[in-house]
Order: sequence, then structure tokens, then C-alpha cells
Amino acid sequence: MKFTLKLSAALLISILFAAGFGLIALLVGFHRLNAFDRSIIRFMQGFETPGLSQVMKFFTAIGAGLPVTAIAVAIAMLLFFVLKHRRELILFVFALAGSQLLNVVLKLAFHRERPDIHRIIQVSGYSFPSGHSMGAFSLYGISAYLLWKHVPAKWGRSVLIAASAALVLAIGVSRIYLGVHYPSDVLGGYLASAFWLASSIWVYRKYDKRRANRT
Repeated sequence: MKFTLKLSAALLISILFAAGFGLIALLVGFHRLNAFDRSIIRFMQGFETPGLSQVMKFFTAIGAGLPVTAIAVAIAMLLFFVLKHRRELILFVFALAGSQLLNVVLKLAFHRERPDIHRIIQVSGYSFPSGHSMGAFSLYGISAYLLWKHVPAKWGRSVLIAASAALVLAIGVSRIYLGVHYPSDVLGGYLASAFWLASSIWVYRKYDKRRANRT
């Protein structure tokens, strides 16, 4: 019964995240967030300095490309060779690959252009939802979930969660500060990725439960 309740909770959470994303997407589609988005970008860029811009460029760099690939490979090797959790590795790869595919589909569906206020860096492609935000949430979120039970101390678990959350937040904020995403792009990315992660975990645990019942 307890395990069933956990499965149901994971499904409910995924539905709530999907509803949240749907609301943001609806507001974006009807251009109800344009003024809010632009005001937040202007506010954040009001703190622009060369030093802060370098910090933000660093965080945006570790949110995609080679750094993300290197981190993902390192965690995958840890799961496979050190912790010997092959099934968890499948969940890890499924969560990351699915999140990237979902981002591509959503960007093509919404065709939202990037902000044109003041871009500190130049990028191409559509804006909604933020690929960096989805990628960061998926990578650090699923990593925290899978590594949680392998950290025995409570303080260690707290550090794991805090570090993961801080990285996800910093990467999202960097995209807004650098002028390549609206705040609603970042929030939409978080919600879409959270939906995908919760759904992936629900499917994984349901499969794991059935496998345990057969043995």
C-alpha cells in the first residue's frame, strides 16, 4: 500500500507540473506575459557589469554542450561501474534523452522568438521553453534523485539537494540576464522538465515494482 501511494503521488506530481506548464504556455501563446518578461529582463540587466557577465557566461556554459555531456558521462559511469545500478542507468539516460527530445518538439510547436531587448551573447533558435533550463533541471534533478539513497548522512543529502537546486537556478537566471530567454521561457522549461522527470520516475518505479513481484 505504501509503495502504491508513492507511485500515485509521483503520477499526481507529474500531472500538476504538466498543468503548470500548460498555463504558462497558454499565457505565452496569448502574449499575456510580454510586459512582465521584459520588465524582469530590464531589472536583471540593470546589474550588468563585466565581472557579473563573465559569471553568467560560465553558468550558461555548464548548462549545455560539452560540460553537460562530460557530467552526464561521469554520472553514468558512476552508476554503472561503481554503484552497479544498471537499471538506474536506463532511467538516467531515458530522462535526459527524453527531456532533450521534448524540448525540440515544444520549441517547434511554439515558434517563440528570442528577446530583442539587449543580448549580451548571441544565440539562434526558438525561445520557449528554455533548452538550458530543461537540460539543467533534467540532469541535476535526476542525478540528485538517483544519488540520494547512496548518501548516508542527512547533511550530505542536504548538500546534494542544495547544490543541484543552486545549479539549476543559476543556469536559468544566466539565460535571462544574458538576454537570450524570457523569464517565462525558463519557468516553462523547469515545469516541462519537472513533468518529464516525475513521469519517468513513475514509470520506472512501476516497472521496478512489477519486476520485484515476479521474483
